[in-house]
Amino acid sequence: MTLHLPDERHQHWRDALADRLNGLAEGPVDLDCGAWRLTCTDLKDLQQMLEAAGRRMRRLQAQEIETVVSAAALGLDAVLRWADADEGQASSITPGPLLVHRGTLRSGDRLQSEHDLLVFGDVNPGAHISASGDVMVWGRLRGTAHAGKDGATDARIVSLHLRPLQLRIAGVVARGPDDQPVAGFAEQARLADGEIVIEPAQVQPMTNL
Repeated sequence: MTLHLPDERHQHWRDALADRLNGLAEGPVDLDCGAWRLTCTDLKDLQQMLEAAGRRMRRLQAQEIETVVSAAALGLDAVLRWADADEGQASSITPGPLLVHRGTLRSGDRLQSEHDLLVFGDVNPGAHISASGDVMVWGRLRGTAHAGKDGATDARIVSLHLRPLQLRIAGVVARGPDDQPVAGFAEQARLADGEIVIEPAQVQPMTNL
């Protein structure tokens, strides 16, 4: 069964959780966080509230990178799902487990995921990372990154320092930007009109991991 947190514009999840749990049977729960940006502390509180009500969090999905990173840091099964501009448009990325790698990838290293990929660390020049879904680097991306390796054009590449030697999304290839990123803000690369564009991801680096 799936527990959906409320729209953050209408009600805080802490105020709504008890009522929403009343409608669910006891047992494992898939948690849909929507657009909530949750920290490790938030997720620990959520887990405790679920357990107190006789439920257990089995899986988590979210539209915010920070929430997925927090979940991965706690060892939770987490999936990143970007909000579609058109609600009727389904993502072409197959849902699946998030592959998490902790540590720096150096020249000659290769890392691949059949779903989404999250790297806690730097990806140095000469290293290559790829995923069928999204690629996220909680560090400096200076190697080669390929998101949507199986053709998903809605896949994205996100990093705290997005300056790769080469970017690939689906079948589109581009060089990394030459200018330096704004310190303290993540950036993302995505496809727009058949070209790779880089823009702020509006995600603050986490300090509680």
